[in-house]
Amino acid sequence: MKTHLYLLLLAAGISAAPQLSSMAELLILLNQMHEIMTKDAQNLRIATPDNIDDVNCVSTIFEGTEQLRTNPAMRKYSVFFQKFEKLKQSLTPSLAKEGKCDTERKSATTFIEKLTTFIRKASKT
Repeated sequence: MKTHLYLLLLAAGISAAPQLSSMAELLILLNQMHEIMTKDAQNLRIATPDNIDDVNCVSTIFEGTEQLRTNPAMRKYSVFFQKFEKLKQSLTPSLAKEGKCDTERKSATTFIEKLTTFIRKASKT
């Protein structure tokens, strides 16, 4: 029930604006990906930023997303990766100034949770 309410609220926001629509679609797909990876026994480990708010970690998030893309379980989510690629430009602060990012190799589900938080915060700015 909680998931259905979440998806309903995201769907309601789709008509708000084209970019917000894309963000809502990304979040819905991420939720589905999270469920799949929770059931996946491969135990994929991805370098995950300790602090998702650290602007120095943006390229780490992008690299982790690329690693997630190569996982066979993620093939059916190619739409997510295409949409994420299109939005990458607007999500990217000045990477030239990027410094050190503290990371830890964590499960794919933890990475997806952090990616979801990153996209939500990016959509608010």
